[in-house]
Amino acid sequence: MISIPFQKHTLGNGLDIITHVDKTVPTVAVNIWYHVGSKNEIPGKTGFAHLFEHVMFEGSKNHNKDYFAPLQEIGAMVNGSTTNDRTNYWENLPSNYLELALWLESDRMGFLLEALDQKRFDLQREVVKNERRQSYENRPYGMAYLKLQELLFPPPHPYNWPTIGSQEDLDGAGIEDVKEFFRNFYHPSNASISVAGDIDPNSTLELVDKYFGNLLPGPTINRFHTMDSTLKGQTWVTLEDSVHLPRL
Repeated sequence: MISIPFQKHTLGNGLDIITHVDKTVPTVAVNIWYHVGSKNEIPGKTGFAHLFEHVMFEGSKNHNKDYFAPLQEIGAMVNGSTTNDRTNYWENLPSNYLELALWLESDRMGFLLEALDQKRFDLQREVVKNERRQSYENRPYGMAYLKLQELLFPPPHPYNWPTIGSQEDLDGAGIEDVKEFFRNFYHPSNASISVAGDIDPNSTLELVDKYFGNLLPGPTINRFHTMDSTLKGQTWVTLEDSVHLPRL
């Protein structure tokens, strides 16, 4: 069994910090997980978790421009992802630029909304709508995957809707709706950050505390418990699509 040594600490505002030392190469991996995904949405307001994954790269109060630019200039790899249960953002970069990544991450955690305007919101909403078209609606057999999820997790199970949301809910989303979503879920007490690679654990903790320690914790979040998703017998559904061959 693989055993990876690590240290875990928690700041006063609730942010969990996990560090792991690996000096094989002079690089560091920073990964911040927000414990929010599409399961935290409500019917009629779906797709918010994934939409914020896109909005988070638009700039924040003290770096009010493209998030990628300063990291790509130093050869970093940057991305994010959203699932039913969590949203994460990560950077792989030279270890001597660790402080840059921590500053950028802390600024968008604490000060994203000061930079979020209607123009940026509308732009990223259209990007997400096009992603849905490309990944599902205009892809052969693509809608079958969404229908399968819907059938496997009947309402009121929070996995019933897709992470990407519906076109109707995205169209109906207002900027104040998504700002409220951010305030509820994007804060230190609902996040964990891991820093692994060519680091000194003590100085890394000091840097994380320097940039994240003064951010305020957010509201208490009601965690979901296991929900019954037992299927009652077989269900057969036929979907019409513009494809050359049928698929089971």
